[in-house]
Amino acid sequence: MSRFTILLAGPILPTPALRNAVAGTRAIAADAGIRHAASLHLVPELWIGDFDSAPDPAVGTGIPRETLPRDKALTDGELAIAAALARGATSLLLVGALGGRSDHAFSNLVIALREAEAGRTIELFDGRERGWPLAPGFRRYDAARGAQFSILKFSDLAGLTIHGARFPLDAVDLPFASILTQSNEAEGPLEIGLTHGRAILLLQADPTVR
Repeated sequence: MSRFTILLAGPILPTPALRNAVAGTRAIAADAGIRHAASLHLVPELWIGDFDSAPDPAVGTGIPRETLPRDKALTDGELAIAAALARGATSLLLVGALGGRSDHAFSNLVIALREAEAGRTIELFDGRERGWPLAPGFRRYDAARGAQFSILKFSDLAGLTIHGARFPLDAVDLPFASILTQSNEAEGPLEIGLTHGRAILLLQADPTVR
């Protein structure tokens, strides 16, 4: 498996857990995402973007660049992902995809869902929160006791099951407009199952980190 970290422009908290998650991965920075490279001890193999929000030009010195036009149909993050896939990526970790501008965070969540539906392994992590698109079936997620989590819906959901939480569910169908899946609390590892629908699990990485 070839795991790539995609550095995006959103805020991060460079915790030991985040540094461990990116250790040993190949990296591509999208525009202002380059500023996360040093704190995560990463040297991206490519810095891609229109550079409309890039930091001081001295940052990223020596890293190969691909300059994109400012007016384009795809985001810098999408094109960074495409570059990683062209280099053989089979697993993607999006860092800096959460927080910051709400429209950027929303776009990154949609992109994560799209890549997951294309059969790619993808995760979002900013040091504070981790995110995973939910696929049909059951999956176990490591979670600290007391960690807050939410399931963000992007469609109606069928057969949603949540085990290991303060507020469990058992094969429940939920309309898109329901907010029942917001602000739950892990009692330990979570088991989440889904029959059909589009959703993302957002999990507090460490209850002690604020």
